[in-house]
Amino acid sequence: MSLVGEERKSIILDLLYAEGQVKTIDLVKRLNVSSETIRRYMEELEAENRLKRVYGGAVKINIAGEEPSYLKREVLYADEKRRIGQAAAQLVDDNDVIFLDDGTTPMQMIHFLPNKKNLTILTVSIPTLHLLMEYKNKGLYSGEVYFIGGKVNSVHARVSGSIAEKMASMFHADKAFVSIDGMVLGKGITSFDAERGQLVHLLMQNARQSVVMTDSSKIGSTQLYRIADWRDIDIVVCDKEMPKEWRETLDEREVSWIVAQA
Repeated sequence: MSLVGEERKSIILDLLYAEGQVKTIDLVKRLNVSSETIRRYMEELEAENRLKRVYGGAVKINIAGEEPSYLKREVLYADEKRRIGQAAAQLVDDNDVIFLDDGTTPMQMIHFLPNKKNLTILTVSIPTLHLLMEYKNKGLYSGEVYFIGGKVNSVHARVSGSIAEKMASMFHADKAFVSIDGMVLGKGITSFDAERGQLVHLLMQNARQSVVMTDSSKIGSTQLYRIADWRDIDIVVCDKEMPKEWRETLDEREVSWIVAQA
């Protein structure tokens, strides 16, 4: 590797550590090189265990294999999450009963639901509950809110465990909007945490339609616990197109893929 190449790799890492992600298209413009050159740099950095390549770019390696805290998740990919939330909100109809899980992406839907009538929202997320209460107190949301209780996880601002599962099993929804920590063709959707994954799977089972909301950094990544297979998913809402090699399998499973437009 030339000195210029090492300098470029250093720039890539600096951007990655500052923002949590880098995109190939942005690096091509910034470094004034081809996409093939960027991919080669990323392959070398991945071989050095410095980053993890994902569809369209790369993300930081989570060395500990642990889920980032709620505060860290809240600021990562904020623009993409807002676009995904707006696109997913269009799937909600008047009179719907919906599950929102603890993800920071489903939470973004709330900003785009004030015009919907007679909704009932059920959630396991403490920040989502607070935001719904704020909207309700300001007269921006007039529907019902149910908080599914259970063991509180203060780091991730959610509830989970057997009590939460028992309470969630009492409800049936029209749609479940869920977030994930990884998504691969052969293994479906995955979560860092088994307790969280079990609860999300239950929410999906108790809904007529399951909607996965994810930014593209989760494509090609797999975590500890398998939440569900592709046959359990109806719609994916993402900021990027699905990988081309996924299309045949997802078409067979009748999974729709919606791209959240910028």
